Amino acid sequence: MEGSTHKPTAVDGPRRTTSLLARRSPLAAPARQLEALAEVDLRDPSGESADFDVSLARAGVGDLRASKLEIFQVNVGKLCNMACRHCHVDAGPDRTDAMMSLETMDAVLRAMEISGAHTVDITGGAPELHPHFRPFVEKARAAGKHVIDRCNLTILMVRKYRDLPQWLADHQVEVVASLPHYRRLNTDAQRGDGTFERSIEALRRLNGVGYGQGDPTRILTLMSNPAGAFLGGCQEALERDFKARLLSDHGVSFDRLFALNNMPIARFLEWLLEKGNLQGYMQKLLDAFNPAAVEGLMCKNTLSVSWDGRVYDCDFNQMLALEAKTNDGQALHVRDFDPQRYAQRRVTTARHCYGCTAGAGSSCAGTTS
Repeated sequence: MEGSTHKPTAVDGPRRTTSLLARRSPLAAPARQLEALAEVDLRDPSGESADFDVSLARAGVGDLRASKLEIFQVNVGKLCNMACRHCHVDAGPDRTDAMMSLETMDAVLRAMEISGAHTVDITGGAPELHPHFRPFVEKARAAGKHVIDRCNLTILMVRKYRDLPQWLADHQVEVVASLPHYRRLNTDAQRGDGTFERSIEALRRLNGVGYGQGDPTRILTLMSNPAGAFLGGCQEALERDFKARLLSDHGVSFDRLFALNNMPIARFLEWLLEKGNLQGYMQKLLDAFNPAAVEGLMCKNTLSVSWDGRVYDCDFNQMLALEAKTNDGQALHVRDFDPQRYAQRRVTTARHCYGCTAGAGSSCAGTTS
């Protein structure tokens, strides 16, 4: 690992599978994932082979270009106490190979300060497992940034991290927590036996320190994604259902819900191939292509930084090793970050981008239209 001396330790927890890397799956290579998507006989309404940029052009959108940079999304590593079947990061307890070094963290903080972005969105893996997660948050908050922690909830039930709810509240960190469904069966099928109960108890702990009560300094957001090869539901309706059922059945509350589509990459791509559903799912995404979803895409206002400091247009491009290009065609490390060179850049696209523009749209901040 680049410039790193620490040796993080994986934490036991519920897991549905193991990482592609651990199983030496060909899909562990981003290039093979892109090949699998390109091999699908995907046809647009004209009968031509589908191309995302062509779909944009036919919809009158033109090139997909970034606008004002508002969010720095930082993947601090792929180590996780879980290994969910749908994970697009291929995170897991074995992923100690991909953890951000202190040098890169410092470079991210310097880039963040000159970027003009108001938010630092920290993700993983389970970002809390990074041994320098807390100092990183503290420095981002000291710089006046709004900080988001992408939390899998079960990490809050690990003994070493049980003080995290209060710590996050004390530092006014927004918690964006994964909970596929308000039913045990749906959640455990996707994330591992026992996940639902642990998640509910973690939500109770977050509620106990003021999260999910309408306090703007202690925002609790849930993220829901389907358990199969279909599009995410209506975000507003899901939020109403989640709030009613979680409160009545478990006595827990939250502030808002984001509904996501599953992206056809990494372990969800593996599942689609195993079940013979890749062709059908990709066609479903294409048939639901919605030009109105484009303006709200996260690649428009976000830059994504990987654990090794490379820069991407979004989290999904990061996992496919499709680096963001500056206006002069270069891919820069975060240590060389220059916001002017990324302003109004053309976003790198491929077939997986249909996942973000299907239906009501889908991004790390929920629906986009």
